[in-house]
Amino acid sequence: MKDLLWLVPLFPLAGFLVNGVLYLISHRTRGEAADAHGSQGAPALAAAPAPSVHGENPAHTHAGSSAHDPAGHSPIPLKTAHTVVGTVSVGLSCVFAFLAILDVGIGRLSEGAAHVVTLYRWLPLGVNQAVGQVHGPAGEWFVDAAFRLDSLSALMIAFVTFVGFLIHVYSVGYMGHEEGYGRYFAYLNLFMFSMLLLVLGANFLLLFVGWEGVGLCSYLLIGYFYDRDAAADAGKKAFVVNRIGDFGFILGIFGIFSLFGSLDFGKVFPAAAAHPSAYAPYLTLVCLCLFVGACGKSAQFPLYVWLPDAMAGPTPVSALIHAATMVTAGVYMVARCNVLFRLSPDALLVVAVVGGFTALFAATIGVAQNDIKKVLAYSTVSQLGYMFLACGVGAFVAGMFHVMTHAFFKACLFLGSGSVIHALGGEQDIRKMGGLASKIPVTYRTFLVATLAIAGVPLLAGFFSKDAILAAAFEAHFASAPWLGRVLWAAALFTAGLTAFYMLRLVSLTFWGKFRGGTEQEAQIHESPRSMTVPLIVLAFLSVVGGYVGIPMVRGGDRIGEFLHPILLPLAGAGAHTAAHEAAASTEALLMAASVAAAAIGLALAYVWYAKGEGAVPARIAARFPGVYRAVSNKYYVDEAYDSVFVQGLAKGGGRFLWDFDATVVDGAVNGTRHVTVGLSWLSSFFDQYVVDGLVNGVANTLQAGFRGFRRAQTGRVQNYALVMGGGLFCLVAVYLLFR
Repeated sequence: MKDLLWLVPLFPLAGFLVNGVLYLISHRTRGEAADAHGSQGAPALAAAPAPSVHGENPAHTHAGSSAHDPAGHSPIPLKTAHTVVGTVSVGLSCVFAFLAILDVGIGRLSEGAAHVVTLYRWLPLGVNQAVGQVHGPAGEWFVDAAFRLDSLSALMIAFVTFVGFLIHVYSVGYMGHEEGYGRYFAYLNLFMFSMLLLVLGANFLLLFVGWEGVGLCSYLLIGYFYDRDAAADAGKKAFVVNRIGDFGFILGIFGIFSLFGSLDFGKVFPAAAAHPSAYAPYLTLVCLCLFVGACGKSAQFPLYVWLPDAMAGPTPVSALIHAATMVTAGVYMVARCNVLFRLSPDALLVVAVVGGFTALFAATIGVAQNDIKKVLAYSTVSQLGYMFLACGVGAFVAGMFHVMTHAFFKACLFLGSGSVIHALGGEQDIRKMGGLASKIPVTYRTFLVATLAIAGVPLLAGFFSKDAILAAAFEAHFASAPWLGRVLWAAALFTAGLTAFYMLRLVSLTFWGKFRGGTEQEAQIHESPRSMTVPLIVLAFLSVVGGYVGIPMVRGGDRIGEFLHPILLPLAGAGAHTAAHEAAASTEALLMAASVAAAAIGLALAYVWYAKGEGAVPARIAARFPGVYRAVSNKYYVDEAYDSVFVQGLAKGGGRFLWDFDATVVDGAVNGTRHVTVGLSWLSSFFDQYVVDGLVNGVANTLQAGFRGFRRAQTGRVQNYALVMGGGLFCLVAVYLLFR
């Protein structure tokens, strides 16, 4: 089965092609039928339902009913075919992914085995001299279309395909009445293909193709409701911001190729590990360029602004982006390139600082958000900061561990928020919710489990991965800033408390207390269909047990550490090198206690202030510090600053400046040149006409006048000639006699 690894990304690609073709055919047929009806006087198209002010279609109120339901929804062409193709393709991808992993063997993968399936020679570049810092004989340069299955890619495809499959199943119920149902599943399948291509690619170029693919799919899915300005703008914003990061990423790839003469993981990383002193001086710039790409794709400061706006897309898309695909790509790339980053302490320091700052910065924003999806969005930005903090302090395994556990509880949270939105007919403002625990019990229980997991409650998945990151940050040592590790740990610990606070605040305002919406809305609240609740139950279960592969202080408990250890290639001359310092058992116990205390304080404050106090204390704090509250609730005005500086200033203002420059300077120079040219041409014409032509014509006229005189003397009559001769003779004689 391992030789059929290429089928893992192929199945979603096939699903995209089939769903896309079926959608185009069915809608062209509907268009022709509508035109035919329209020609007979009937209305060509039924009126579309008015969009919800909260970004979700009001059809979700009836998402569990039939395609011919009494709510008035028009039947979706080929809905069953789209459902089967969309879900089965990802399900088959998941099955083949696990079969390939089992075929190679989990034990062998943990020992460093890597299975590469080469499909064909993609880019043959001929025989060239190596351009890297370690020179050797000329060799053949090429890039293969190849897939690589090692411990890191195995971890990624396992949870990407499984969580992705659950999200596809959930989408069947959630998107059941959307007009573009087939288009949605086509895009979703393409998203899965791109992500699997990214994580399975055996070289940087194939990784980059998948990297760009998830960027394209995010644009398509965030802007799925393309007839709504907010969704269309959010899709464009995501696309543009990611292009900024991708520019840095491709520069990093160019740097790797210039240093190593190859883009193949199996050649680049061993070469860097074997000759660290030769490559280290050049890798800081390369790694920083790669990290710029990671900041764009994984929403780190300052390129995080696209992710909260991505909530304009359908909720299952938010779950897929935040949990299993796009935003994890940057963390995966940094972990994949850990050898390069470990050779650049300065780059690691930047990664750690940016990650730690983003984690705290986004958490403070999440405290004051009232849109249920926006709270989760800033939570994702914060948790991604945790992952990069882990990578920055050298704990790449802990970072990937948190990527996995985060996929479980964040997918559960987003899908749970979708279930809430579905129950309330599109409402997303948590201030208009409350009292839902008894009305949608499955959604409530699974959401609560995922909330406790992300808060770091002991024995749940998030507790183990977050504790590993905190311990690594506490033990981190940077030669240029020995104090920085403890500062990052303190920031991460405070972030953990904030996370627990705003997540239980979300639960309190959404599920506890009294319902704060309208009476009619309350009467329509109902639990989601099984196609939506079953994925929630599975993800909630994984949010509980998903962390038991990384139990600290237990012999043999850190199985994920053992499984991913082979990606941390030892550096030549470093001896028994470890990527991160390990804390002593007593120190780790104290750090664990501090982590639990921070979570407990955050949970207790949220419970007392919101569940018991109904928000009275936070209201008094907001009234006491209105400026601070406005800054936090308005996300520190970062979007407004970006709009003022980059959109209105650089883009539009720069465009106006260039327009004026073109109109006044460029066009002025062109028009001035034209006027000078016309004037000079007139002067040249005058000189040519009256001076040059005058001289030439004057000589000609003079000669012509003389010739006319001589012509008159040549009459051809003898008597005239005799008269002239006689006259001439007379003149000669007269002159002679006069002067004699």
